[in-house]
Amino acid sequence: MKLKSLIGFFLCWILGLGFLSAQRFFLPEQVKSERISFEFLNNLILIPVEVNGTELTFVLDSGVGKPLLFNMMGKDSIEVRNVSEVQIKGLGDGEAITALKSLGNGFRIGEATNFNQELFVVMDEALNFSPALGVPVHGIIGYDLFRDFVVEINYSNKYLKLHNPKFYKPKRKKKDVSLVLDIKNTKAFLNAEVLLEEGKNVPVKLLIDTGSSDALWLFNQPEKGLLVPDKNYEDFLGRGLSGDVFGKRTKINGVKIARFEMLDAKVAFPHRESLTFLKNYGSRNGSIGGELLKRFNVVFDYGNHTMTLRKNGNFNTPFEYNLSGIDLQHNGIRYISERIANIISVPIGNKERGNTAIGSAQMVSPTRTKISVVPEIVISAIRAGSPAEEVGLRKGDVILEVNGKQVHQYKLQEIIKMINAKKGKRVKLLIERYNRDLLFSFVLKELF
Repeated sequence: MKLKSLIGFFLCWILGLGFLSAQRFFLPEQVKSERISFEFLNNLILIPVEVNGTELTFVLDSGVGKPLLFNMMGKDSIEVRNVSEVQIKGLGDGEAITALKSLGNGFRIGEATNFNQELFVVMDEALNFSPALGVPVHGIIGYDLFRDFVVEINYSNKYLKLHNPKFYKPKRKKKDVSLVLDIKNTKAFLNAEVLLEEGKNVPVKLLIDTGSSDALWLFNQPEKGLLVPDKNYEDFLGRGLSGDVFGKRTKINGVKIARFEMLDAKVAFPHRESLTFLKNYGSRNGSIGGELLKRFNVVFDYGNHTMTLRKNGNFNTPFEYNLSGIDLQHNGIRYISERIANIISVPIGNKERGNTAIGSAQMVSPTRTKISVVPEIVISAIRAGSPAEEVGLRKGDVILEVNGKQVHQYKLQEIIKMINAKKGKRVKLLIERYNRDLLFSFVLKELF
């Protein structure tokens, strides 16, 4: 499954299901803040969350209301309390799905605790981010943390700080920029500008979505000056609660937030049929995700309707594109055999003059075979017209080597970078298809 904007698909995924209940997170008395290290994969923040005593991993998603639990693979069981069945709908071109609504659950994130947390459990096995990220992910959590704390996200050093609002005092520097947030129900929006043509800036209102791995989504709204540029390509943007999401992927001249301007910005225009759960866009024009947010260290203060940005070392990082056209994911495990030589060190000395060794020699004995269990990496999708498709690679091909390097020695995200390094680079893939090893070679091309 492609993970371009996977978590952001839960925007407003549940409406009218009682999100204004009295449940709250809190820190121990007199504790001013709690620092939590996070893993940052594919522009997504992964944090440890304990649910009713079970240790899980959640994505921090400012675009989601109540926590969502969707993948318990690798866990024997988890207790969920006070369960009832509900229908929920989100992004995608399908119908509403059945989920379990659960009340009165215990959540712990570091020292931050909530003894009365509401959550929703989705039983659909297709909703699983773990294969695309390469690590177990069990759910998403968002608004409840942003509501109850001043949330500081340090993207450059990969840590999260949950500040007790009662004790929080901003430590702002001259180059920091504070923005006014428009908070509606469980969502936060900011005002920005997009640069579609030379000298033409279009004002936009964007949902802030830390759970989207994309940089920017825009709605196709010609009446507001938002048009898909001529140079674009059709792409699978990911999977939402109600099915697959497709759209156009392209590049615009830039995006401007306050005085920060990021040029040649990557953007996706989702198709309208994937957004049917949004009855109307209102004043919203799109969303801003992790690939753009990671260029700042950010403080969210929902209580005071503010967001503070501080530019970090990622600010000038080029936007990332899938140049090869290949999407990869974990697909269970595979067995590999490796021949290992037995190397024995033999001391060298002169027995006639004593037994003291003056050196050693290495003696190689016959080799032995070692069987190892490694993750299996497969092509989960290929973009039409891409370099990978043109040379004959297919969905389902098992990746064995990239440019002569065995893939089981690398993490999934490292492999993805290896096959999308830069335009003009030649990529050689050794793959397995129907028990045959095949070698393919292609050159990465400029997309636009």
